Amino acid sequence: MLFQSFGDIGFTEKKDTRSGFGDAVYELGKTHPEVVVLTADLAGSLKLGPFIKAYSNRFIEAGIAEANMIGMAAGLCIGGKIPIATTFANFATGRVYDQIRQSVAYSNKPVKICASHAGLTLGEDGATHQILEDIAMMRAMPNMTVICPCDYEQTKAATLALPAINGPVYLRFGRPKVPVFIPSGIRFMPGKAQALVPGDAVSIFASGHLVWKAVEAGKILEQQGIHAELINIHTIKPLDRQAVIDSVARTGCAVTAEEHEINGGLGDAIAAVLARHQPVPVEMIAVHDTFGESGKPNELMTKYHIDTPDIVLAVKNVIKRKMKRN
Repeated sequence: MLFQSFGDIGFTEKKDTRSGFGDAVYELGKTHPEVVVLTADLAGSLKLGPFIKAYSNRFIEAGIAEANMIGMAAGLCIGGKIPIATTFANFATGRVYDQIRQSVAYSNKPVKICASHAGLTLGEDGATHQILEDIAMMRAMPNMTVICPCDYEQTKAATLALPAINGPVYLRFGRPKVPVFIPSGIRFMPGKAQALVPGDAVSIFASGHLVWKAVEAGKILEQQGIHAELINIHTIKPLDRQAVIDSVARTGCAVTAEEHEINGGLGDAIAAVLARHQPVPVEMIAVHDTFGESGKPNELMTKYHIDTPDIVLAVKNVIKRKMKRN
């Protein structure tokens, strides 16, 4: 456990997760000469400036041609390179699904697809860019590892871990500045859930930006005498099934929280495991089968019911359901 109670969790600054990616890519350039970075006209948004300045001979600007970028990345693997293909999440998955399936996943090539500006918190760019289906698509892809870190430090650690992960990876992160609360220097372990706070009343499984929202909810619940267990599911595939089963065996109910459609994301992944191994009441915090819209990130999270009060309410509802079963 990193923390003994929600009261132990604080933050001193806010940083965007995409900066964690950019800083780590620069470090990878120093330690891994086989790393090649590609982007689709979004070097600035992906914070690639330091890497490009230091390693221009290992940078490829594909232009607004994402399908070609994925094809080039797949080809680089044949030459022993580790390609990191970067763009916005919408273009990294929906626009190039066929190329990922045919050229990357089918042959299990180690292309690392690193996608920024995911989810509602992209904000003002609106529904055309706020992809909420990407995790579902990538989860369904054979051979694909799917990672959604929670803050700057964890995004940096996850990026540094990419070369050691076999096969293709989809790494999802965001645009806005969010609290940094994971201590620096903690090694990222793909496929291993991160238990943040112990509890016995309910298991909260969260990913990405919703982990901090779950922390905020846990603080409120703790003041009300409800001790939630919080687990950061940074790797959605492969899911740490044993951690899910063990946690729910202690608490008897669960809430999932994600910045994604309710269909096919973290909630469905957790529910599938529990249905087979540990059937309990489950509530899901996610976007309910709708597209987003232009707006400020915090306002959108409130409107689409993926905010702190929604997690608090879901916890209370699922505990009521658990008590009725007992």
